[in-house]
Amino acid sequence: MHVVGFCGASGAGKTTLIEGVIAALRAAGQRVSVIKHTHKDFEIDQPGKDSHRHREAGAFEVLLANPQRMALVRTLESPVEVDPHGLLAELAPCDWALVEGFRHADLLKIEVWRSVVDRPAAYPDDPFIVAVATDDPARLPVPTQRPVFSLDDAAGVAAYLLQQAARHRYQPELHRCARA
Repeated sequence: MHVVGFCGASGAGKTTLIEGVIAALRAAGQRVSVIKHTHKDFEIDQPGKDSHRHREAGAFEVLLANPQRMALVRTLESPVEVDPHGLLAELAPCDWALVEGFRHADLLKIEVWRSVVDRPAAYPDDPFIVAVATDDPARLPVPTQRPVFSLDDAAGVAAYLLQQAARHRYQPELHRCARA
């Protein structure tokens, strides 16, 4: 599996860029998974449905499945800081895992930076950021030697990832050693 993160301020365009990268990687015959980090509560189940009722009754995990799709809802008993490496271990085999969020993670990342979003760029100080995608390369706050892509160039980002695939090969044993 190859892994790349996408970080940036809310509203910068991460999800839109990732959608395009998914489509371009799929067109290149790649199997793609996504991990999305959020600070907000979320609900994927519907009140009144059996699976929601099971969870409300106290089930630790509820797995919904049909012939085309499945979803696992795990209720954490107390708030924990989720670890992207633990989440990557939960994924089925794939060619690429795209990780949205986790801006402080020790994963190679592409920063999505928009000139109108009032948040400083992370790429000058984060050695894990390998490229920048932006709406206005001329307005980047600090010059960079990293590749710079237009936010509209998802195909270019995907081509870059495929070209740099060896660099993005995920080696979980390295992360286990670093955290031990």
